[in-house]
Amino acid sequence: MGVRDLADYPWDAVIPYRDRAAQHPDGLVDLSIGSPVDPTPEVIRRALAEATDAHAYPQTVGTSDVRIAIVDWYARRRGVPDLTDANVMPTIGSKELVALLPLLLGLGPGDVVVHPRVAYPTYAVGAAVAGATAVAADDPAEWPEGAKLIWINSPGNPDGRTWDLEALTAAVRRARELGAVLASDECYAELGWEGPWQSQMIPSVLDPRVTGGSRADLLSVYSLSKQSNLAGYRAAFIAGCSTLIGDVLAARKHLGLMPPAPVQHAMAVALRDDEHVAAQKRLYRQRRDVLLPALIEAGFRIDGSEAGLYLWATEGRDAWESMDRLASLGILAGPGHFYGDHSAQHVRLSLTAPLERIRQAATRLTGADR
Repeated sequence: MGVRDLADYPWDAVIPYRDRAAQHPDGLVDLSIGSPVDPTPEVIRRALAEATDAHAYPQTVGTSDVRIAIVDWYARRRGVPDLTDANVMPTIGSKELVALLPLLLGLGPGDVVVHPRVAYPTYAVGAAVAGATAVAADDPAEWPEGAKLIWINSPGNPDGRTWDLEALTAAVRRARELGAVLASDECYAELGWEGPWQSQMIPSVLDPRVTGGSRADLLSVYSLSKQSNLAGYRAAFIAGCSTLIGDVLAARKHLGLMPPAPVQHAMAVALRDDEHVAAQKRLYRQRRDVLLPALIEAGFRIDGSEAGLYLWATEGRDAWESMDRLASLGILAGPGHFYGDHSAQHVRLSLTAPLERIRQAATRLTGADR
């Protein structure tokens, strides 16, 4: 497989449901895509403006300022106190990194990339781009011999599955038995809602309690799109094994994958300011507290979703039927079919809509507008 073998972009199949939902007298409530709707914090916008004299090429490795900010953020917010600037690197958003990592690591035909059973589709896309084989498996005991790269996602998109310290430690142990790189996509880690994650930090794969003192072949991927409303900035980073970071850096230099200098400066400012992140989390919590009980009252069961940006809901029937029902209420969701062969009866609903529209969706779901 390769780039030419990629399937058509799946979201085109949602267009008829969007068109139907848009016909609702009170308009469309779009909960299908996790694209932020809230303003980029002023402190970050000012930082971007301050750095617009960007006449020279930016550094692929990142400025010293942004790398120090990433290191400090991992220590403060992720419980990872021992990184250096050789362990981190900014990227042009996280999606390009996820899609290109197998290629950047030198994987190709005959190699295996493992990803979650219910998963963000770009993990499999990255395998296809490199010509590798994608295998869906959650249980580390089921990760196959020959795996070269293993993706975990905590909290998960779309299901909110979150790996605790014990599970992460088992994952690291198994990856090392296989001689595989373990990459953890952690971009929703600030958004814990239920169980221990109401009060505890969601752990990183780089947590010293997980690594056993060695970061060898471990990577953590993070994005500022959701916690800082920087989706349009394409602001993300990778951290972990310095050898792997060096290999990825060398390949990225050849490919010209350089985060713009003004964005790097804005990232550093964003990473040092925790107040706007807490404020954004409060907004998401308000929306979740309105939408979740309305879905349950409307006959949906919420699975997982103890953390992250989405509610993973099912009526026990095909997702396209649920999409149709929701569209009749003027609500657009994401069908579970897009997230693998194991989620055909689920829909994903995002918390990225203004509270007023979330309340409108809740009213429609509960029949209070009839």
